[in-house]
Amino acid sequence: MYDAAFLERLADGLRRALPRWDLPADARLDLLTVSENATFRAAGPGGADLVFRVHRPGYHSRAEIASELAWIAALRAEEIVPTPRPVPLRDGSLIADIDDAGIPRQVVAFEFVAGREPDERDDLVAWFEVLGAIHARLHQHARTWARPAGFARKVWNFDTMLGRTPLWGDWRAALGLDAAGAAVLARAVAALAHDLRAAGTGPDAFGLIHADLRLANLLVAGDRLALIDFDDCGFSWFLYDFAAAVSFIEHTPIVPDLCAAWVAGYRTRLPLSDAAAAQLPMFVMLRRILLTAWIASHAETPTAQGLGTGYTAGTVEMAEAYLARRPQPVEAGG
Repeated sequence: MYDAAFLERLADGLRRALPRWDLPADARLDLLTVSENATFRAAGPGGADLVFRVHRPGYHSRAEIASELAWIAALRAEEIVPTPRPVPLRDGSLIADIDDAGIPRQVVAFEFVAGREPDERDDLVAWFEVLGAIHARLHQHARTWARPAGFARKVWNFDTMLGRTPLWGDWRAALGLDAAGAAVLARAVAALAHDLRAAGTGPDAFGLIHADLRLANLLVAGDRLALIDFDDCGFSWFLYDFAAAVSFIEHTPIVPDLCAAWVAGYRTRLPLSDAAAAQLPMFVMLRRILLTAWIASHAETPTAQGLGTGYTAGTVEMAEAYLARRPQPVEAGG
């Protein structure tokens, strides 16, 4: 799907829409990322560049996109966290429709914010302490914010992640998954179902979260950390935000240190019991299996192609370790 011809066609459709944001149709347009959506940077007058997200058809409804932007607007208005401003069209609306060879796509624009993604050469432990405090501010806001009428975002619970109605595909379709690996993952999924029931979905544990603050969605500029891409924000366990933050590095030896730093930062803003903190590895396992399913259902994306079957093998290894650490076994389907 995401070959050069497709991306050029998508860029052409976006170029035709640029004047609706008062940008010339021949403005320089650079592809930034391709994942669930395609993201472009357009050169604006005087260096005021814009970032355009071209949505994947059939994933979010218009109401869901509008709700994401409403939360971002509230977070900015109340100065909860630094995040780019959604940029309206000339007519004041925030969502545009473009035609992609007969397929309607929705587009939103954000101001460009300078910065770079943190990487493993940085002091990630220090940044995760900052991130823990940021997550706590987000969670505190989510608990008290009066959401506007019609607010709609996806619910990320066991059923929609690994259960009966998976939003990112069936984990059983994981690339290269053999019978032995499937048996291990089935036991891990059963254990997660059991443990997540114990975690509960009360208002202290479950609410509106970003759900995807991995390194690629953080921008470092000096001593400042900004957040981008609320595209997967929705209702889930608050502690799942940590698991999302270690996406694609969840298997590395630094994760326990990142976890300790995140907890310390979180506790500067909100209380977090030792019992709750002990649940974080469970959410990391949940996220890892979810990402394994995503890779299979989005095999055409560069991310999935780069990770491939090796990611599945690593997930099976993590699941074996997770099951070995649990105090009581749970059989698959139990």
